[in-house]
Amino acid sequence: MKLFISMLLILSSPSIAYAIETGPWGEAKESNGSYKPQKVLYDVTTGDEKMMINILDRVSFLNNFYGNDPFDSSIVVVIHGSAIPFFARAAFAKYKETMTRAHSLTVESTIEFRMCQASAKLQGFEPRDIHGFVKMAPMADAEVVKLQKEGYAYMQ
Repeated sequence: MKLFISMLLILSSPSIAYAIETGPWGEAKESNGSYKPQKVLYDVTTGDEKMMINILDRVSFLNNFYGNDPFDSSIVVVIHGSAIPFFARAAFAKYKETMTRAHSLTVESTIEFRMCQASAKLQGFEPRDIHGFVKMAPMADAEVVKLQKEGYAYMQ
């Protein structure tokens, strides 16, 4: 009983009650770290439009963070697998907002989209079926390896 009353008194203390409600570790501290522009590749296979939009947002944010520096930064988005249909010209009406966003990232920037031509062909797409802001690469895996050997950091 004494233990129960002691715990009740401790827990009723305003500072203890606050720590329990908000967590015992306090608040996070901001970091003012800086990053120099880099060469980055995003390996994209998602068929989920919300995930694709999230990736486009990440690519845009990183590009803005690096200052869109054409001498020191480059961002390549390698598209294959289930992500290919987003970039099909015939699906423009369905994915208009997402593709308009993707295209806008390539205008006056260091961002480019490269699509696996082998994967596209397996899905029935020829280069003429894909939006013109996309460059075709013979094979996504080989493109990813090549870019990594050229110093690109890998992101998924």
